[in-house]
Amino acid sequence: MRIATYLYEGRRHCGVVEETVVRALPDGTSPLEALTALTVRRATGALGVDPVGPAVPLTDVRLLPPLEPPTIRDFVTFEEHVEGVRRSVDGTTGVPEAWYDAPTFYFTNPYAVIGPYDDVPLPPGSRVLDFELEVAAVIGREGRDLSPEQARDHIAGYTILNDWSARDLQSREMHVGLGPCKGKDTAATLGPYLVTPDELSRYRDPDGFLRLALTAEVNGEVVGEDLLSNMSWTFEEMVAYASRGTVVRPGDVLGSGTCGNGGCLAELWGVRGEQSPPPLKPGDTVTLTVEGIGSLSNTVVEGVAPLRIPAARRRTRERP
Repeated sequence: MRIATYLYEGRRHCGVVEETVVRALPDGTSPLEALTALTVRRATGALGVDPVGPAVPLTDVRLLPPLEPPTIRDFVTFEEHVEGVRRSVDGTTGVPEAWYDAPTFYFTNPYAVIGPYDDVPLPPGSRVLDFELEVAAVIGREGRDLSPEQARDHIAGYTILNDWSARDLQSREMHVGLGPCKGKDTAATLGPYLVTPDELSRYRDPDGFLRLALTAEVNGEVVGEDLLSNMSWTFEEMVAYASRGTVVRPGDVLGSGTCGNGGCLAELWGVRGEQSPPPLKPGDTVTLTVEGIGSLSNTVVEGVAPLRIPAARRRTRERP
């Protein structure tokens, strides 16, 4: 099943996508409620929510982000991406040994989520904008200290994630040692739909990875292709790690991290030793396609100028 959030005739709806049409769920049904109901239905056989609205062509609606996640954890599970992007962002080579220990993630901005066809403004002060092609799992049931086997029943669906990155801001701020902040703060695309796990079961390989073809295009030209099964950890393992010592809750989004072989421009820059293709500029359109899920297509537009904030003041070390 595919769940969409959309505008139709001036009203916001949550509905089920059937081929080229969408049918609304009962008024007031949120994507999280739909996901939770579908997850419970899958686990227990209990009845969930069903569409009640007429079939509306997808061409007649505006797709919104499929959900408003309370949290977004973005992992880094593709070794090839780590190799290339480190060389581009901070000038180092290879993969840190610590990367192999566990599926590392950082929390990114849930308020920056945009829809699958929305424009993306240049982040204030940046001229080196990049896309990042990822797939994300969405949590449907609360859980804590889960095993990977338990975690599978807590994944309610999957969607595409584009983790837009201001590489010039990111490169500078990561010297502080806290990871990216404003370099990843302006936009994160989710969509086009939430796809329930049963839709993707035929792509699951014997090791539990989803063998989905991933493609990135800039202005209609393919710049990256990979397989989601090149991840070094499964989504179930990622969920288990995320739940260690804490809880995961319905609506939480867990990104796979950027795929390799051109899943972002920075990886290509690191491999090639030059900014080829060049950073994204206003007018460029990025289209990301994931087999079994769909496509996103966002166009870059001019952003706003940054308001001035002073540099750190060098203070005395006086004490009371």
